[in-house]
Amino acid sequence: MTLMTRPPLDRQEDDEMLVPNTELVVEGPQPMEVALAENATTVDNTPQAVDDPLSARFTWTIENFSRLNTKKLYSDFFFVGGYKWRILIFPKGNNVDHLSMYLDVADAATLPNGWSRFAQFSLAVINQIHSKFSIKKDTHHQFIARESDWGFTSFMPLGELYDPNRGFLVNDTCIVEADVAVRRVIDYSFNDSKKETGYVGLKNQGATCYMNSLLQTLYHIPYFRKAVYHMPTTENDMPSGSIPLALQSLFYKLQYTDTSVATKELTKSFGWDTYDSFLQHDVQELNRVLCEKLEDKMKGTVVEGTIQQLFEGHNMNYIECINVDYKSTRKESFYDLQLDVKGCRDVYASFDKYVEVERLEGDNKYHAEHNGLQDARKGVLFIDFPPVLQLHLKRFEYDFMRDTMVKINDRHEFPLQLDLDRENGKYLSPDADRSVRNLYTLHSIMVHSGGVHGGHYYAYIRPKLLDEWFKFDDERVTKEDMKRVLEEQYGGEEELPHTNPGFNNSPFKFTKYSNAYMLVYIRESDKDKIICNVDVNDIAEHLRLRLNKEKEEKEQKRKEKAEAHLYTVIKVARNEDLLEQIGKDIYFDLVDHEKVVSFRIQKQMSFNNFKEEVTKEFGIPVQFQRFWLWAKRQNHTYRPNRPLSPQEEAQSVGQLREVSNKANNAELKLFLEVEIGQDLQPVPLPEKTKEEILLFFKLYDPLKEELRYVGRLLVKGTGKPVEILTKLNEMAGFGPDEEIDLYEEIKFEPNVMCEPIDKKFTFSASQLEDGDIICFQKSSQSGNDEQCRYPDVPSFLDYVHNRLVVRFRSLDKPKEDEFSLELSKLHSYDDVVERVSHHLALDDPSKIRLTPHNCYSQQPKPTPIKYRGMEHLSDMLAHYNQTSDVLYYEVLDIPLPELQGLKTLKVAFHHASKDDVVTHTIRLQKQSTVADVINYLKTKVELSHPNAELRLLEVFYHKIYKIFPLNEKIENINDQYWTLRAEEIPEDQKNLGPHDRLIHVYHFMRDTAQNQVQVQNFGEPFFLLIHEGETLADVKVRIQEKLQVPDEEFSKWKFAFLSLGRPEYLQDSDIVSSRFQRRDVYGAWEQYLGLEHSDNAPKRSYAANQNRHTFEKAVKIYN
Repeated sequence: MTLMTRPPLDRQEDDEMLVPNTELVVEGPQPMEVALAENATTVDNTPQAVDDPLSARFTWTIENFSRLNTKKLYSDFFFVGGYKWRILIFPKGNNVDHLSMYLDVADAATLPNGWSRFAQFSLAVINQIHSKFSIKKDTHHQFIARESDWGFTSFMPLGELYDPNRGFLVNDTCIVEADVAVRRVIDYSFNDSKKETGYVGLKNQGATCYMNSLLQTLYHIPYFRKAVYHMPTTENDMPSGSIPLALQSLFYKLQYTDTSVATKELTKSFGWDTYDSFLQHDVQELNRVLCEKLEDKMKGTVVEGTIQQLFEGHNMNYIECINVDYKSTRKESFYDLQLDVKGCRDVYASFDKYVEVERLEGDNKYHAEHNGLQDARKGVLFIDFPPVLQLHLKRFEYDFMRDTMVKINDRHEFPLQLDLDRENGKYLSPDADRSVRNLYTLHSIMVHSGGVHGGHYYAYIRPKLLDEWFKFDDERVTKEDMKRVLEEQYGGEEELPHTNPGFNNSPFKFTKYSNAYMLVYIRESDKDKIICNVDVNDIAEHLRLRLNKEKEEKEQKRKEKAEAHLYTVIKVARNEDLLEQIGKDIYFDLVDHEKVVSFRIQKQMSFNNFKEEVTKEFGIPVQFQRFWLWAKRQNHTYRPNRPLSPQEEAQSVGQLREVSNKANNAELKLFLEVEIGQDLQPVPLPEKTKEEILLFFKLYDPLKEELRYVGRLLVKGTGKPVEILTKLNEMAGFGPDEEIDLYEEIKFEPNVMCEPIDKKFTFSASQLEDGDIICFQKSSQSGNDEQCRYPDVPSFLDYVHNRLVVRFRSLDKPKEDEFSLELSKLHSYDDVVERVSHHLALDDPSKIRLTPHNCYSQQPKPTPIKYRGMEHLSDMLAHYNQTSDVLYYEVLDIPLPELQGLKTLKVAFHHASKDDVVTHTIRLQKQSTVADVINYLKTKVELSHPNAELRLLEVFYHKIYKIFPLNEKIENINDQYWTLRAEEIPEDQKNLGPHDRLIHVYHFMRDTAQNQVQVQNFGEPFFLLIHEGETLADVKVRIQEKLQVPDEEFSKWKFAFLSLGRPEYLQDSDIVSSRFQRRDVYGAWEQYLGLEHSDNAPKRSYAANQNRHTFEKAVKIYN
């Protein structure tokens, strides 16, 4: 599944449906600070192995709710479907101002590796006054170890839950209910898709199921596949840089390999990075972008026009005047059709709605050339349909009432055969070619399973348009029956009866979250052309050769992996490797073993025979070879430890490996010691006695800031460094009498330890042993050190250990590296901003503000670094257990310390007599008051008259929650979630009489979703003064005048008194003031005069990408 737990994020999540934040993820029973509620009503806690129901209801009664002092709370266990469950709630919210509630796998910590279970479930908080106003939300989830709880972070506002008048807390008792239905999940882990079905799947990179379902659908349109194969590519192209070659490679592997195929080459050719692979996008949008890109790349080739030939149809938009002879038409092309689901029982009803005629009359008359405003008919008819018809079902729509995207899970049927010539060609324009038979056969169904905040895509396809259907679900391909393909993808509700008589026996109704999202039909008259034969002759020779070579290499790797237990990998480091790597690839220790020559040797081979292999590789006779074992020391350095003994060399390679490296016996690492004579040929090695020590030497040049390897020596432990100074000078290329300083490189983690060596002490007295490293340089007493940044070995190694190249990006362009700076992990905050400001040629470093990088999302963290808020650069780059190399910067208009002393507010100013709303960003000292905000605003806005007074309101979800007192400090005002609105105080509201009322007036619509009426507020709320004895008719006159609504529109509105979300409709003769109690304005937001609007949402929107979920970014293919 692609409904994923995100990696830890720094921002506060606003998704409605989420598992708890990572630090709160449940991992089995918690310590005692997680209290169980008293008197919880539960089902019998005895496991029911056979008779346990597959669906059940669990009721949890929580007493003393408002006095709970724990952050999270678990219910008792209950059993459904043979599984152990419990409810998890956060009474004060999981880092949000909502009740957070989840279903939890109670025994997750004790389950075996790889467990999973699937459940549909609903969670509810019961309204104990009016049960019909209970809040219930349902979802489904595949529970696994990483996602052992699932539910709703923002279940319901805490303000509603804790309000005693709302009915959710009665006698400080809260009742929570869970309906759970468990689904048995077929285990496909051992499924051989190729063997079972003849087809293979595509690997999911993280959240690429949407792309996989589209690619499988396109691949199984053979005409499209053939065209892709015929796009010109060359043997010099690289798949990761060429979309045509990457797609050819992918299709070839789908056609000829036996295992699931990776898509990384293709996404790299799109210009995507790892982060893009973890972003789920809309499959229809990817289809459009990919086809446009391929259409462009096919231009000038033998397959130019293929995309249009397959997918392009044309329609005619027309406006026809009713009373005069005038008609305007416009021809448009389409690659797919977006069809309404809401209000349409099937695809035919969606087409009926698509071509529905709209009347333009009244205020909406059409302006016809030379004829003025005219009544007219407006609509769409089809000139022609394409051979491959792609229908995108609008499962995601923008809900104007809720001001959010929602998923439409309504039942919507689609036929196996679609006749678009029905009813005498009702969908066709007069210009359509009636000789073409528009009868289509269903080829594939792309399914979305989940909600608006995430989900999973897969596809049902019948590749040859026969009765055989296959489900392509990422790596798994399975045969499917017709019922599952059609009936179960229509959407709608599923009713599940109780199977346990101990429960409330009312049936569960669960929404089907898996439903068809995109349909592909192929025209009957074109199917022989579209479902054509594609064979090896359609594939370029260079592509066949390349992919066959890849296949052979893959097979070789598979074989090596299968035989790995018979072999040992021996990595041999030599003097040449040290010369090559030290000072370039590495600075500490001696060698990177990943870059030395490796030998794959059978374990049973004797080591002496292995030496013959070394002779073949390096040309060094066996008698001149001496091998040393490496050892990891306690200080985490890795050094040659001791030479192999003759007895060890007589053993097999396998035996030697076991002895040498018990901790990690997959590899045997050796150092090959060879003595080179004056003629540069190997010579016999001197015998090594127990008293002798093998030392390695590095030379440091402070002027060049260069460290390099110069050789090794065998020295006696009783000898002294002074005895080898001449030899060291010779190795360094110095004069024989050059004064040099010696240092021992001891360790480098977590910090560098490099200490001077006293040349008069013996090597043994200095605790030197085999494999130790001595770094030396010309004596610092020579006087050249003043002009050097790092005058000695320790300072240079410290620099190397801590240096980092940091990539800086402008916060406005967070994907683009702007410049890089070499810095030290130990640099202070001041050091870093000083370097950045110097690079940007800024005089004042305090105007630089830095923001850290989130390694998981590859985005800036939401909170910038405060002035001197972090001690070192290493702190700025740390993200959990990772280290980033990216920082974001911005240049402020005032110094950061000054900015931090200010409070920044965004205030929307509503003009008294105009529709203008202008948002002002206001910066004031944190100790300022609301009066200061208003005084500042007066200098910036246009007032209706010079003496106008302003007030500041707190607005949230189209309700006014607060009028701020003038003396309130602004430091604690939160404008991140609430909207701050400033407006002029009307004259009649300044001095209220004793019987006047200032009431809230809100716009609303009624939503009958989920079989219950819900009120949805929208638009701008406002205050209205009403007088005692004033009728609704009187009030309506003033409201219409205030809002400037035309008579025809205003006549359609209904007026109601609402309390706690329940409307009581008013008549013109009703006395409005009698409905409103005398209450302070603050807290009165749940009693208001409601203006009910009918749903006038447009029937069809032509906006691009209207179905993209709110959390998604646009799909982009960069190459």
